Amino acid sequence: MSFVQAIDLSRTFDLSDPFIVRAISRSPKRILTAVDRVSFSIEKGTTYALVGESGSGKSTIAKMAVGLLRPTNGSLLVDGMNLNDPKLAKEETLALRRRIQMVFQSPYASLNPRWRVKDILSEPIKAFNLIENPKAQIDRVHELLEQVGLASSDANKFPHEFSGGQRQRISIARALSSEPEIIVCDEPTSALDVSVQAQVLNLLKSLQKKYALTYLFITHDLAVVSTMANKIGVLNQGKLVEEQTPEILFSKPKNSYTKMLLNSAPKINF
Repeated sequence: MSFVQAIDLSRTFDLSDPFIVRAISRSPKRILTAVDRVSFSIEKGTTYALVGESGSGKSTIAKMAVGLLRPTNGSLLVDGMNLNDPKLAKEETLALRRRIQMVFQSPYASLNPRWRVKDILSEPIKAFNLIENPKAQIDRVHELLEQVGLASSDANKFPHEFSGGQRQRISIARALSSEPEIIVCDEPTSALDVSVQAQVLNLLKSLQKKYALTYLFITHDLAVVSTMANKIGVLNQGKLVEEQTPEILFSKPKNSYTKMLLNSAPKINF
């Protein structure tokens, strides 16, 4: 069994007007299907990339993976355990959630501007009761900062004192603070300059190698994941239309939508 499995995953949203408005106007319900029976699997320690244009459903899948949204139908399994199993005890759910963390798209909006970095990084440590001793918590914060290429002295600074690339490093450190096994990366480089993008991607790859992390990487840019993903799934209007290794996807794409994405991406050589 694969480490992470999405099985017939679906998510709909009810965009209908209130009942009384529909009753007067005799208008039907409006249901948006954002994700339509998507299935994929991720082996432990590998990267699976979901690629598609805006509105393809990839960020909805990311939110379901970390528990921000519940699937309308289907299942998300980690080590065979259903993330949304109502039979799970509170402690089991908390332990499962600790294993999955997220790096968000915007390094500016995802960090509390009123908190110092030490408070941002220590929050998950306290929430999951990983370290109780206050001094040991600070030592862990310093360790996390050094792991992402920042200085331990940065712990006392506020987010506005850092560049966009540095803020994203702090976001990665925060994701690491709960000692996860899976990190969902939701467009983590799209708000960064090209040169900084490469630095952040190299950091993610080195951390994956060091800690055997499993990544679900969400992006609209095939070039970003060309050398990072072990497998790429292409989403179009909520459906998984193609799934291949990068080498095959870039050299012999089968779906017309995949070919369109490739034609609009920078040239990539393997």
